[in-house]
Amino acid sequence: MSPVDCSLQDSVCVRRRRLLSALMKPPCLLFYRLWFLLLLGAGSVLLLVCLQDLTETVFQQSPGAQVLLSSRWPAVKDAAVQGEDGLHLQQASISVFSEPSLGSKPPVTKRHRKLLKSSYAAASSPPTGEEALQQRSLARTLEARRRLLTDICAKYQPGVTEQRVSQRQVSRVYVEDRSRLLYCEVPKAGCSNWKRVLMVLGGSANNTRDIPHDAAHYANRLRRLESYKRAGIIDRLRSYTKVLFIREPFERLVSAFRDKFESPNSYYHPVFGRPIISRYRANATRTALRTGAGVTFREFIQYLLDVRRPVGMDIHWEPVSQLCNPCLLRYDFIGKFESLEEEANFLLRSIGAPTNLTFPDFKDRNPLAERTSSKITQEYFSQLNATERQKAFDFYYMDYLMFNYSKPFEDLH
Repeated sequence: MSPVDCSLQDSVCVRRRRLLSALMKPPCLLFYRLWFLLLLGAGSVLLLVCLQDLTETVFQQSPGAQVLLSSRWPAVKDAAVQGEDGLHLQQASISVFSEPSLGSKPPVTKRHRKLLKSSYAAASSPPTGEEALQQRSLARTLEARRRLLTDICAKYQPGVTEQRVSQRQVSRVYVEDRSRLLYCEVPKAGCSNWKRVLMVLGGSANNTRDIPHDAAHYANRLRRLESYKRAGIIDRLRSYTKVLFIREPFERLVSAFRDKFESPNSYYHPVFGRPIISRYRANATRTALRTGAGVTFREFIQYLLDVRRPVGMDIHWEPVSQLCNPCLLRYDFIGKFESLEEEANFLLRSIGAPTNLTFPDFKDRNPLAERTSSKITQEYFSQLNATERQKAFDFYYMDYLMFNYSKPFEDLH
């Protein structure tokens, strides 16, 4: 029997009909609908909480996945700068310039790492292929030189870095504040062109080729580090990139002799030539004594090795170990004249120099004279006997040792 069709006298049926009628009324329908929505919302919240707990459990069990997702690009960038591209310089073995392997991994200072990193950051486009390999090899070469110098200084001049720096010891160091660069002038190792570069970096010239030789040396408007107060000197030594370019000592010496004594020179002939001829030449002519012209290479070497020289030392043949105080000043970048252009341009890119500024390759001092080479150097030193060559080698011994140049003659010891 259906509740609807039941008789009115049936009390059970009457109660069922009344209940059904009440449920069919609109207020009751609204109540059940609201209750259903509340149950649906509570279920959704519970589902979200469960999913969150599950996610956290997965990341705790797989931390590598979390690092990969959150730090992918920084990790790749760090690897490119410090690891896989070789700029961390952990190996000191050299492939391009035949520098010796130092065996152990050299420490890399923060400033040196920054210097090497910035060469890539300053480039208009990252180097690739062979160029990148050459730059990585050059970076290792530069670090090997710095490490070698550090070791030699620790052995032969221990505690020198604890000494107070005097103005005289930085008298050959030029300052370029815009690029935060300190350059120690080493004559006959590309210093004329380096001064031109510093002038362009400082804004006093637009192009290196527009600067004559005399202007580069006597009208360059470059400041030396000694001209600053002590606080300024110390601050720049601490925070600027310190640069040194050197040359094979005997070759540098021969280059200086040819330039100052074999070519007309209104300063070196009377100031150095006359006393040298007077002291070391028997039966010198009056003309030679008056002009100082015609000094021979052997006479020049006699003057150089004389503990009682008739005239003082000159920066053109003073050992770099004394001229630039490398153990005290601890240079960040040690370049070599033998690979001057490549290494100088690497440095310019490292310090963020304008991309159109490259190191000049011209020779405007006695431009018709052949550049002094190892062959020419051998010819000049063949004029000396073995004892004279040995004494000359002893005079430049620390330069040979600090900068890893080979003995130029087999009979030297």
